[in-house]
Amino acid sequence: MVLRGTLLALAAVIGLTAFNATPVVAKEETKSVSVFSRTWAITQVSDGPVVYRATRDNNNLNPFGPPPRLRTLQAIAAIQQATGCKPIVSSMYQNISGQFFSQVSCN
Repeated sequence: MVLRGTLLALAAVIGLTAFNATPVVAKEETKSVSVFSRTWAITQVSDGPVVYRATRDNNNLNPFGPPPRLRTLQAIAAIQQATGCKPIVSSMYQNISGQFFSQVSCN
């Protein structure tokens, strides 16, 4: 009985804090571009050396989507489309989540 009352009070406190929570807003500006019929989100993540992050929309894992393409080539094209600058391919890397990071050269 005491445990049930404690859990009920805890649930009420959590519910009240959820009403006061403010939505999280991204600090960085994100651009959406389309490359080979796929949508990419490009975000600047660093100012020191200018680094951009490219994240591909997985289209809800739709098996009937557009034909497969190499993601690295798509990421290069997406960053170039979104920024107008050429990505430095030697600085590009991919994390375990499938996001690409690259410095850019705006010459």
